[in-house]
Amino acid sequence: MYLIHAEIQAPVPAPAAALGPDTAGVLLASARPQERIEHVAVHEGAGPGAVLGVYLVAGRLSAAETVVDTFCRRAVETVPALRGWTLTRVGAPLVTPFYERLLD
Repeated sequence: MYLIHAEIQAPVPAPAAALGPDTAGVLLASARPQERIEHVAVHEGAGPGAVLGVYLVAGRLSAAETVVDTFCRRAVETVPALRGWTLTRVGAPLVTPFYERLLD
């Protein structure tokens, strides 16, 4: 199983562009069986964007990233809560900062 992060940008950098509390569930429900997506988490920060954490089963990291890229591009076009949002980056999160903190 892989965790892939997808960064999305709000259409207008304003608090009104915030995603609803049910966005993760709506996204998970929109996944196709062949995508093998197991869980979606939505993390909104102080900025005009959000990070989607997508957990899925895939044979390789590159395959997982491709699936999440396709899934998120489809979502920003078809899921009402994400219409107008833009996918800006997809990739596996680096864990280096976590391990660096352990060394401090």
